[in-house]
Amino acid sequence: MRKVAIIGAGPAGIEAASVLAREGVQVTLFEKSETPLKNIHDKAFLFPNFQAAQEIADDLSGKLLTDGITSVFGVDIADAKWQGTEWKLFDSKGQTYVADAVLVATGYQVFDAHRKEELGYGIYKGVITSLDMENMVKHSKITNANGDVPKRITFLQCVGSRDEKSGNNYCSKLCCVTAVKQAIEVKKQIPSCDVSVFYMDLRMWGQGFEEMYRTAQEKYGVSFVRGRISEAAATFDGRVQLKSEDTLMGLPLKMTTDLLVLMVGMEASCGTKVLGKACDISGEYGFIRTVSPHLYDNDTGKPGLFAAGACKRPMSVWDSVNDARAAALAIKDYVDSLPD
Repeated sequence: MRKVAIIGAGPAGIEAASVLAREGVQVTLFEKSETPLKNIHDKAFLFPNFQAAQEIADDLSGKLLTDGITSVFGVDIADAKWQGTEWKLFDSKGQTYVADAVLVATGYQVFDAHRKEELGYGIYKGVITSLDMENMVKHSKITNANGDVPKRITFLQCVGSRDEKSGNNYCSKLCCVTAVKQAIEVKKQIPSCDVSVFYMDLRMWGQGFEEMYRTAQEKYGVSFVRGRISEAAATFDGRVQLKSEDTLMGLPLKMTTDLLVLMVGMEASCGTKVLGKACDISGEYGFIRTVSPHLYDNDTGKPGLFAAGACKRPMSVWDSVNDARAAALAIKDYVDSLPD
């Protein structure tokens, strides 16, 4: 029986593992965390249908029970080398594993908002990230720095994306719709709250996303301001004072908000960067490089080495799952072609 190693137990890794196992391939799934699906467990609801993230996590976790999958948690694969007929994987403790093919599905990490000092994250309590807001929404406890129900919440797009200063010139693809989703969730829990979203351009990429944007305005009264926030500062009462510009009107703005939510973008994870360099498949911004984004997007150009999901570029859950299915088919074709 052919052996495939999958590195990363996110949506892409788990989906690919389940497809391959059902096709009779023996799969070992490695995850450096003690549990799978960390990035989904950080979420409350997923767009565009506001399905509970926990439901999706439970569904994916159930696939780990598929016969033929061995899950290994708490193991960080630090290197992988082609030995001429097979791949040898090395973990951070010096142990080795052997496989006929390898799928890199190491996912992403969010931009560290501390790097944007002018926005005050980690300095002012009223400045939080979109992950912090997800946690508040998840537990139905949206509060300001003083522990009170906020009267005004401001979202700021493109923190760590489309930003030369941070070194990330690319669009993270999902921040716009995440801000719209979170704005709606805030209004559902606190109808009286004044909610506004500052954006560069609203990029509503997927089916149902534009409708969410219209719903946010027409049903929930969310305000959208085309402009950038240049500076944040604390006020004496624990709120946040913002300096910005309305770029449509060409006017400077100064406003005070109870919470400033920084919509942090997606970056290549540490594991993605490490394996990318080790296997010589590093692309732009540390993401994994593939042969072609059109017909060979799971193929790295190295024999038996494949990639799937957000280790290649920012992707939604559904993008990652579908990409993983494609990768599984490519891997199955490859292992079937190997000599006995």
